[in-house]
Amino acid sequence: MKNLLLLIIIFSIAKIEAQLFYSNEPLAHTYSIVARDPNTGEMGVAVQSHWFSVGSIVSWGEAGVGVVATQSFVNPSFGQRGLEMLKQGMTAQEVVDLLIASDEGRDFRQLAIVDAKGNSAAYTGSKCIPEAGHIVGDNYCVQANLMLTNLVWSEMSKAFESSDGPLAERLIAALEAAQNVGGDIRGQQSAAILIVKAEATGKLWEDRYIDLRVEDHPEPVKEIKRLLKVFRAYEHMNNGDLAVEKNDMKLAMEHYSAAMKMFPQNLEMKYWTAVTLVNNNQLQDALPIFKEIFSADDNWRKLTPRLIKVGMLNADEETLKKIIE
Repeated sequence: MKNLLLLIIIFSIAKIEAQLFYSNEPLAHTYSIVARDPNTGEMGVAVQSHWFSVGSIVSWGEAGVGVVATQSFVNPSFGQRGLEMLKQGMTAQEVVDLLIASDEGRDFRQLAIVDAKGNSAAYTGSKCIPEAGHIVGDNYCVQANLMLTNLVWSEMSKAFESSDGPLAERLIAALEAAQNVGGDIRGQQSAAILIVKAEATGKLWEDRYIDLRVEDHPEPVKEIKRLLKVFRAYEHMNNGDLAVEKNDMKLAMEHYSAAMKMFPQNLEMKYWTAVTLVNNNQLQDALPIFKEIFSADDNWRKLTPRLIKVGMLNADEETLKKIIE
């Protein structure tokens, strides 16, 4: 009787521990890539999963330090702890080894790290749900679990190595390659991309160069790719604004025009292009653009006189009248 009671107690404790283990640890069965651009020193993480807001738990990075992806049955502490260990001078492999050795749930974990020197390391626990695996390459790691096929991580590796251009676009290419061979067996839901700079400036808003998330979407990889294109367009818009601040209207025009070409239906990009044309004494080129904008949304017409008051539109009464009418 005592032995039976003891068995019941042991079973109950084990059941409670199991429930705590699975309930407290978010499930991010997913595919991801961590990488460093050896030319710019930028580092990044890109990830997709059939799980809500995957970027909030999987992706970690700090300028001048490294990037971390923690997934499967996620141990969220791996992110911040991993970055702190890298700051202490440990390599990516040393950090992975220490984090995994200290974790009782190590068999369920998947972890990948790239440090600021380009060292890369990854780990896939023996109890990660198949298909699961990873590849450690030069300045990058790709990893996946709960995939439809075992081709996912190898195709991600091929896509990343064969692509060129900015790091962010190369990371997206790796996500696309994963999805093209089946991706997550459960489907798609969220995606994220984080790019940090090579060296820390102490200004977080500058050091986290790109930080985009798709929290819940039927095709998050396509959507994150679209958002990256929007980011690039607004990067031109921001550079145009900076040029205006410095009264370099020629440079501002170049940036605004580049943005408008990327998204020709975007009224705001058209509007600031037209404003800059006026400021560059090209009123006749600006008028048809203003007309198109005002026809689509009259609020832009109401905004225009306000710009004169703050010096953002160089127009006398006659010029303003031509624009408004």
